[in-house]
This record gives sequence, C-alpha cells and structure tokens, in this order.
Amino acid sequence: MDKIRVRFAPSPTGPLHIGGARSALFNYLFVKQNQGDFILRMEDTDLDRSSKESEENIKRSLKWLGIEWNEGIDVGGPHGPYRQTERLEIYQKAVHRLIQEGQAYFCYCSEEECEAERQELIEKGETPRYLGKCRNLTEEEKKKYEQEGRQPVVRFRVPDNHTVTIHDLVRGEVSFETAGMGDYIIVKSDGIPTYNFAVVLDDADMGITHVIRGEEHLSNTPRQILIYDALGLPMPQFAHISLILGKDRSKMSKRHGSTSVVAYQEQGYLPEALVNFLALLGWAPEGEEEIFSMGQLIEKFSLDRVSKSPAVFDMEKLKWINGHYIRNTEPEKLKALAIPYLQEAGFIGAELDADESAWVSLVVETLRNYLSCLEDLKERLEIFMGQTVRFETEEARAILQAEQVPTVVNLFVAKIRDSESVTADSVKGILKQIRKETSLGGSQVFMPIRVALTGQMHGPDLDKLAAILGKEVIIARLRDSAAQIGYAID
Repeated sequence: MDKIRVRFAPSPTGPLHIGGARSALFNYLFVKQNQGDFILRMEDTDLDRSSKESEENIKRSLKWLGIEWNEGIDVGGPHGPYRQTERLEIYQKAVHRLIQEGQAYFCYCSEEECEAERQELIEKGETPRYLGKCRNLTEEEKKKYEQEGRQPVVRFRVPDNHTVTIHDLVRGEVSFETAGMGDYIIVKSDGIPTYNFAVVLDDADMGITHVIRGEEHLSNTPRQILIYDALGLPMPQFAHISLILGKDRSKMSKRHGSTSVVAYQEQGYLPEALVNFLALLGWAPEGEEEIFSMGQLIEKFSLDRVSKSPAVFDMEKLKWINGHYIRNTEPEKLKALAIPYLQEAGFIGAELDADESAWVSLVVETLRNYLSCLEDLKERLEIFMGQTVRFETEEARAILQAEQVPTVVNLFVAKIRDSESVTADSVKGILKQIRKETSLGGSQVFMPIRVALTGQMHGPDLDKLAAILGKEVIIARLRDSAAQIGYAID
C-alpha cells in the first residue's frame, strides 16, 4: 500500500472554526495511526476575505491543539507551493487542456442572465442550474461578446445522463445524477479558479490518498470526481464526517458556545481537553471510557467508528472534560496557566514577589476542583475580595444564630490575631484547638466560621480559604458578620 497522505486545507478568511479543527484532528489521528504524511495548505483564492492574520491564527490554533504538519505552509515540501494563489499557473495549464479537449468552455452570460434563468427554473419547479447557453458558441459569437466588454468564466461541460458514485468510507455508497447538475464554473471571470476545480488539482498534485472532511462537502464531491475523470487523475478515497449541531439540533452557532478555537483558548480551556472533546464529536470509541490523551486517540481512532449522524456540541460535557484535565494538571504548570487570568482581573500585578507567588499557588490549589475553565478563577475569587459578607441564603444566615456561634467566632478571632502568620497549617491547628477547648463537634465549629467568612455554606477547604483571605480580612469579615447577626466580637 502507498504511503497514506492527508491534508487540511482551510480558507484563511477567519479564525480556525471548531468544525475545521475537528476535521483537522480526524485527519491527524488517521494519518498518525498509519505513519503517513499530514499536509497543511491554504485555499486563499477568496481574495476579498483571505488574510495573513487569519492564516497565522489557523497555524497557531493547530499548534496549540498539538496538531503538527510535516509538509506544507512554513514547513515546505516537494509538492509546493502550498497556497492556491501561488499555484495559478498549474490551474491555467489544466484549464487550457480541458478547453482544448472540449471538456470546458468559455461562458459569457452575465450574472443577471444566469439569475433570471435560475428564477425561471424555480418557478417551473425544476432544479436551478445553468442550461448551457454558451456550450456551442461560434468564434463570431465569442468575438461579439468580447467586443461588448464581457469577461467570460470557464464552465466544465457536465456529461449528460451520467451517474457519479462515491464509495465513502463513512457513508458507504452515495450516488448523484448529473441531470440536475448543470455546467458549473471552474474559473471565475478574474481568472481565479473555483474551489471545486483547484482542490482537485491540489490533491492530485500532492498525492493525497484520503480526503477526510465535513459532510457539507459531500455535494461538492461529484463535481470534483468529474474533473478527476476528465483529467485522468488518480482519485483519493473520501470520508465525509458528520455535521456538528447545537443541543437544540440546529446548526452550530455562537448561542451554543464559541465557534472558534482561539475563543476556547482565551477562556482557559486546555488543549488536551478540547482535543479530547472534539474527538468524541462524531467518533465513538469502544467501551465507556471518555478521557483520552492524544496518544491514546491515535491508537484507538478508526473511520469505521465515525458516525453518519450529526454530532451534538454539548458545552456541559466540554466543561466536565476540561475540569477533569484541570484537576489532573501538574500544580506548577496549572499555576503558570492561571497567572494571566489573575493578572487580567487585577488580583495580582505584572511582577510577583515571593508572597504573591505563594498566594497564587494556594489559590490555584484551593480552587482547581471548582473550575470548568481557567476564566472561572475570576468569578471564584470574588469570594475572597472585600471585607464585608453577604449571606447567600437565609439558611446560611440562620447558622450564625446558633447558641455556640459567638463563643466559636470569638475564639477564632483571638487565635488568628495572635498568630504570627495565617497559613493552611496554622488554621488547621486553630480549628483543632477550638474543638478541644469547647468540646464541640466539627460541624458546630467549621460551618459557622465558613458562613461568617464567606456567607456561603459550601466551598473550598476552610483552612485554605482562611489562608487566602489573610489575617486582616478574616477579622474584618467576622466583625461584619457578627454585626449583621447581632453579637459582639471582643
């Protein structure tokens, strides 16, 4: 078997879309499992919308996800150039050949004429298509149109009454009839090739063996196959993976979650988590396990377990997977990832001294179990800001009305005040002393202090929470809580 070669060929007209990232990942997993080549090229023939900025975003996003290419943009290789705008001469030669062989022709119909024809067919209840007005123009007719200043497009001459069959690795055998297809444009009036033409020449020239892409491209495939056949080019195998829908089964949009990879990166989703989540969008592993590293995905992935049915983008599942990776990330690495979010929110400055660094370590270790993404740190840290307390429920307020609370809180204040430093270990010791001195159960000590400090009945470990607040804030908050309930702090 020849070496497997796949490609990811996005249009650089915006940031890398989640759907594009999923397609790139499936290609990457498949080719890595088969020790093949992964090629990255850019389909930049949309001159108005393509930009260098978008190209750079796509490359950065792929690298952030851990998807590396061994041929293509930046890397080079024997089949370049890898941008379509740098391959125009290749396309021109193929177009000339098709015209010479009568398999393509110049069309001088204006956009208005084509639209009128389209509307007429729709009114008749027929499939809108080009009916071939310019198929057999004489040289005199061509010259007349050119003298009028008309700039022709090039159309591919679609064979009449022909069936195009695709042997899709995901969908099985799919057939299309050419009767409703119409002759389609392969080169626009500005000389730029259309997608369906350029992609065929690129894939053939680069020796692509497998085209793995989204289901939305399935309807393009028969047009591409006709061009492969017309030019006698070797044809790759096709695999069209399912659409990604929102939970309401409508097309994925911003109301279902961010649609670009960079947005998830900015929100503090980890690349390992997003890769894990994307792999499960349309691919079903054997067994019940849902957490996979990139290496495990490469080992287990197979196209025969890719579903034909649409995949559902479930934000709650992504949050769950990301929370798992946050909880299992090495502490120093997680701290480094968290620092920009704390800086952005103003909790720490640009440069950290030893005390601030220790504080960040404690914050990250205390809150990591409560995070679905690193951006959640901003909201979670609100509990540590300020010297006043707001009770989240009346049930929480009622806890501070128990008989033992003034004694417990006053003891805690006194011991905190006398402490040289407030650390998780010192707070643990203080809580232990209070239980011993009062002969009270743990809940009678811990819960009133938690509520008096935060206004909440649940949250991070009390010893770590107190250490993050620090002596001054602890005492101020306990005084505020006591004043609200109506007892005094000594």
